[in-house]
Order: sequence, then C-alpha cells, then structure tokens
Amino acid sequence: MEKHTKILGVLFIAGGVLHIFVGSIVMMILAGGVIFANEGRIMALLMTLATIVGIVAIIKGIPEIIAGWGILLRKKWGRILGIIMAALDIFHIPFGTALGIYALWVLFNSETEKLLSK
Repeated sequence: MEKHTKILGVLFIAGGVLHIFVGSIVMMILAGGVIFANEGRIMALLMTLATIVGIVAIIKGIPEIIAGWGILLRKKWGRILGIIMAALDIFHIPFGTALGIYALWVLFNSETEKLLSK
C-alpha cells in the first residue's frame, strides 16, 4: 500500500496544480473576452462568471495540494483531508471520478490507515 499512497499523493498534488492553472486560465480568457463585448450587462456577466469559476477552481486546488503533501509525509491529517477531497472529486466526471474512487480505495485500506497514523 505504500506505493499506492505515494502515487495518490502525487496525483493529488498534480490535480491541485491543474485546478489552480485551469482556474487562472479561465479567469484570464473570460476576462479577456470582456474586451470584445459591446454591452455593459454582458461584460458584467462575463466578469462575474470568470471570477466565480476561477476562484472555485483555485479554492479546490489548494486543499488538494495540501492533502497530497500530507499523504506523502504520512500524516494522519493528510488522510482525512484526502478522504474529503476524494469525495469532492467523485463529482468531476470522468477523471475526477476515477481519482476519487482510487483515493477512497487507498485511504480506507487498513494498511494505509496504519501507515498514515502519525
């Protein structure tokens, strides 16, 4: 199970970095699209949408990175945060679902629980 916890930690960190990257890109693209909008209401809607989507993605990415780091350091809190993030990932079809199921399988294993008991 030690190998699976290392893989899971790296996957969580990579997923978190990807969330932050995508959130930032979405904010920049939608905010850039505002330049081409001629109507004030459309501009306000695009800016609001860009801000919400970007902030949600960034807020989701930060705890994923922290969970991955905690799992790699074999910390008990890393396992708990990993379970929470895995439950949230299940709703991101298809890759998040696969990661969430894999994470729950790894983190609820009795060997992993012993390994991450610090």
